Amino acid sequence: MDFDVIVLGAGAAGMMCAAVAGARGRRVLLVDHAATLAEKIRISGGGRCNFTNREVSPANFLSRNPHFCRSALARYTPRDFIALVERHGITYHERNLGQLFCDDSAMQIIAMLKAECDAVNVQWAMPVSIERVERLPDEVPGFTVATSKGSYRTQSLVVATGGLSIPKIGATPFGLRLAEQFGIAVVTPKPALVPLAAPPEWLERFGVLSGSSFDAVTSCVEVPRGAVNPRFREAALITHRGLSGPSILQVSSYWQAGGARGAVALDLLPDIDAGAWLNDHRRDQQSLGALLSEHLPRRFAVSFAELHGWTQPLVQLSNATLATIAQTLKGWPIQPSGTLGYAKAEVTLGGVDTAALSQQTMAARAVPGLHFIGEVVDVTGWLGGYNFQWAWASGHAAGSAA
Repeated sequence: MDFDVIVLGAGAAGMMCAAVAGARGRRVLLVDHAATLAEKIRISGGGRCNFTNREVSPANFLSRNPHFCRSALARYTPRDFIALVERHGITYHERNLGQLFCDDSAMQIIAMLKAECDAVNVQWAMPVSIERVERLPDEVPGFTVATSKGSYRTQSLVVATGGLSIPKIGATPFGLRLAEQFGIAVVTPKPALVPLAAPPEWLERFGVLSGSSFDAVTSCVEVPRGAVNPRFREAALITHRGLSGPSILQVSSYWQAGGARGAVALDLLPDIDAGAWLNDHRRDQQSLGALLSEHLPRRFAVSFAELHGWTQPLVQLSNATLATIAQTLKGWPIQPSGTLGYAKAEVTLGGVDTAALSQQTMAARAVPGLHFIGEVVDVTGWLGGYNFQWAWASGHAAGSAA
């Protein structure tokens, strides 16, 4: 064989896999079509790379098989990656909800991973285009990878080509097509961690709220029986196209995955019993908008009340109206018309069906020597460093076995 392991895709998962395999003494080749290394790492976290989260569990991931990620995550934890970061002298800080970011630049993570690969003699072929991938005859297990700069043979082939999100930096469906070529099922991909679009009639009514950002708890109004429906408390943002902000990005994955395609609900007063609070102020001469301004941005609070027709002094509002207001404040329902697509999505939902893969090695059971890791697999994390931790963990699992 020319190489023991060829890794297709030199992103987060691919470089981790190559470094781990190389450390085992394997002859490794990393192949990528991009001229610039690991663009998705470079732009992540506002350029500072939210490289993991202190608290990671399978509950932070979506998959047709929610237990599939358990083994890899248990064997390569956030503590393991933090230790690697610290060994390379990269300083970092923690933001809300356990998210860890570089103090300086995401480029430090890229340089670290490249250094790890170079230290174990990983070879590089980039930029090259892959023309075809074929299995060798049965009596010679392995694969041939034909590229624009020559052909290579390998015993193990690891597909780390990513998902469909952010096509402007090179995302393609190559990995999914390769899975299909070898008879491996693919869960229909969709954009995830993505802003939600609102229908024209909603924008016509509520567009004046564009630019408003506020703390909210967001969830799907309903999901199919048995489906997970978490509630996310983070910032929400009204945009000129619909809804964005961390809490919206989080819920977008469940809105897509659950097939509910119904409304999402925003609790605008997460720490308040809205009914009791309004009852305490029912004799006030002030308006609802003025009262809401105590807990929400003033422009949003006043406009929100006016757009719903709740403009009278609170003392003039009936019990039924106050009950309706309380219900709306605790679950403002908004029916998205769709998402803003892969161009604005942080990751891809769906991918290579985990039913075809080993939890321990990421190998395709029906195709010896073929592994899939990272975003190309049907494992999608929450916002907050979880998708990078899946890249590290799945890459480590395949690199330990390929």
